[in-house]
Amino acid sequence: MTNIETRSVLAGLIGAGIQASRTPALHEHEGDAQGIRYLYRLIDLDKLGLDLAALPDLLTAAERTGFTGLNITFPAKQAIIPLLDELSDEARGIGAVNTVVLKDGKRVGHNTDALGFAEGFRRGLSGVARRHVVQMGAGGAGAAVAHALLDEGVERLSIFEVEPARAQGLVDNLNATFGEGRAEVGRDLPALMADADGLVNTTPVGMAKLPGTPLPVELLRPQLWVAEIIYFPLETELLRNARAIGCQTLDGGTMAVFQAVKAFELFTGTKADAERMQTHFLSM
Repeated sequence: MTNIETRSVLAGLIGAGIQASRTPALHEHEGDAQGIRYLYRLIDLDKLGLDLAALPDLLTAAERTGFTGLNITFPAKQAIIPLLDELSDEARGIGAVNTVVLKDGKRVGHNTDALGFAEGFRRGLSGVARRHVVQMGAGGAGAAVAHALLDEGVERLSIFEVEPARAQGLVDNLNATFGEGRAEVGRDLPALMADADGLVNTTPVGMAKLPGTPLPVELLRPQLWVAEIIYFPLETELLRNARAIGCQTLDGGTMAVFQAVKAFELFTGTKADAERMQTHFLSM
């Protein structure tokens, strides 16, 4: 007989404005399918009236109340790093964490976002041109996506970010990892968009709580492919405009599913059924 103690998981998601997240249902449904007692809680900074200063207390509380692990989303993927004991190679290389495993008194940070985006990109945009891509955003998710894009063969990545120092830091990291000249801080958006093969939005602009588009939609053109990492809503204003003029598009659903697949495996030590999780995601 299976020891119930080893087959129960208590996990959570720390982030701001996450009430529409499908992550709890994804994890719990897969846990049910595998006979694991799985409880997944939302720890919404907005709803609790908290900011990033609360992260140390939240982590300590999670440890003391027996959490197996935590997923981390906007705006905490980089702020969480100084509070951790160890980082996986991916998390260290990317400089962002979206999954924390709490085990044996240690907090170990992982990054499953890059893997999640890469899987979605391969499935949804397999044959697209990769000479030059414009990326909006250089935060925690943006860092992971940028690594995935260069891994997937993008030759030149132009990154736009409202905080110039953050953009420069990511570009320096990417060029040190992948070779000088592969990434650059974007300066002239209209000119670079006119030259680009693809556009990726990694900013929160377009989420249900932050409606709008991260750039003027007039800069889109039918030859461009457009990828989004937001999945609530699954069709953002950016994607709706892109599809309307005939762009090839990728929504944030596949990244959401595959980062969850890997996080599930880190929390449970059990392989997840990716196709089952994707089918469940699409049914929600």
